[in-house]
Amino acid sequence: MTAKGKMPVLFIGHGSPMNIMADNDFTESLKKTAKEMPEPKVIMVVSAHWLTRGTFVTCQDRPKQIYDFYGFPEELYQITYRPLGSKDIAESVGENLGRDAMCDLSWGLDHASWGVLKHMYPRADIPVLEMSLNVNVTEEYHYALGRKLSFLRERGVLVIGSGNIVHNLAVMKYEMEADPYDWAREFDLYVRDCLLKKDHDGLIHYESAGPSARLSVPTTDHYLPLLYIAAMQDKEETVNFTYEGIQHGSVSMRCLKIG
Repeated sequence: MTAKGKMPVLFIGHGSPMNIMADNDFTESLKKTAKEMPEPKVIMVVSAHWLTRGTFVTCQDRPKQIYDFYGFPEELYQITYRPLGSKDIAESVGENLGRDAMCDLSWGLDHASWGVLKHMYPRADIPVLEMSLNVNVTEEYHYALGRKLSFLRERGVLVIGSGNIVHNLAVMKYEMEADPYDWAREFDLYVRDCLLKKDHDGLIHYESAGPSARLSVPTTDHYLPLLYIAAMQDKEETVNFTYEGIQHGSVSMRCLKIG
């Protein structure tokens, strides 16, 4: 735990499903991050890949593994990651958020969750639950919901926002290590500077970054998990970037830890 007895919070840029099988500097950073933190009692992932009308949390005893990607090598579909769920934490989220969060028994863990946890906690021996993104609300709403979730840090829960700050698949380059687009680099640095200055209004109103924001965030699904993590930052806490880089020219892999 931190000095105040709180778990850190993480934002992970998960990128392509191919990273699940990769042994590269990004996946090594995930392993290193996990080793440097206290072991969580439970993990809750705010997933870019679960979009709903309303906010939901998984309530299963053993959430199913979802292979929510298509056209990849067969080996990817043979990888298993099946931890227990956590009804207790799901119920606590429901109690604290009231009508803002509902129990779900139909979803599970998509690759925004298990794809990174496979590297961080490969034994799958820590319970995991997932939270969806409500598509009907504003960025301000998502940020406010993140503030309400701060109580989880005091219960030994590791909250991870899993998405990508820059995520434009329409113009992505085939090579993973391709040179980044200038606009991708520009917006990634804009977000980095906002985080360092604790300018959360700048994160919420990211469109103020101009054309680079429109190209980097053509849809909000991969950006919104960042707002949940920023919202949980205490005034005295700093941001530590655990990985920086851009894959395929248009997918920021920036990862960060607060606390």
